[in-house]
Amino acid sequence: MNIENITKELEPLRVQLQTHSLYQDIKDIEGVRVFMQNHVFAVWDFMSLLKSLQFHLTTVNVPWIPSSNPKTRRFINEIVLAEESDVNQAGESVSHFEMYLNAMQEAGADTLQINRLLQQLCDNKTVEEGLESIATIDEVKDFVEFTFQVIATNKPHIIAAVFTFGREDLIPDMFIALVKSIASSSGSALTHLIYYLERHIELDGDEHGPLSLEMVETLCTNKKEWNEALYYSKKALEKRITLWTGIHTMVKCNIVSV
Repeated sequence: MNIENITKELEPLRVQLQTHSLYQDIKDIEGVRVFMQNHVFAVWDFMSLLKSLQFHLTTVNVPWIPSSNPKTRRFINEIVLAEESDVNQAGESVSHFEMYLNAMQEAGADTLQINRLLQQLCDNKTVEEGLESIATIDEVKDFVEFTFQVIATNKPHIIAAVFTFGREDLIPDMFIALVKSIASSSGSALTHLIYYLERHIELDGDEHGPLSLEMVETLCTNKKEWNEALYYSKKALEKRITLWTGIHTMVKCNIVSV
């Protein structure tokens, strides 16, 4: 088993995601709002996945001791810097999650449920308790719960595989074109969302892709670990397809989770 094998095994699932009918059925600003109100949870839990990699692959303890792989260490720290402290259109330092929340507010998408979840966590509730307290579709809850199940394995090769194959570059370029078309035709305020999407693609460019693959290759040291990496990567893509299908149902029914 190697990177090429995993990539080949995952290709049918990636094609399903890239060609999902969700994209073609988002035809107006209301569809964008429905998408954002559900997708925001994936934007949020991505940071916990990334922070868990930072915990395993860099040194966050005191006294500090250098971690074993300087190249992987630098890669993770670069991603954390970009995701947690990027620059928005106004030149302000914000996380991509906060950037997304600002885009939701500009678009008129409801942030009540994601903010309620964050408040529950600030009140020392568990992720599971927080999810139970909010009104959102089961597919969202299932997606987030899976992310934290991956983190709970405490196995860097599994977390890295899900991060690399299950979370990067899964919103195709055509979605940006779609959002631009909706903004242009309706006069809707979607500039923050367009900036977020374009910024995300820019940062996930040629350098980060190969480095993330190299990270997985470094962490998978035996057949068992390669098999686990493949298994969890498949599950991650299946969970994303299920999430997309759940959101698609809401878009078609024009139902907003409130």
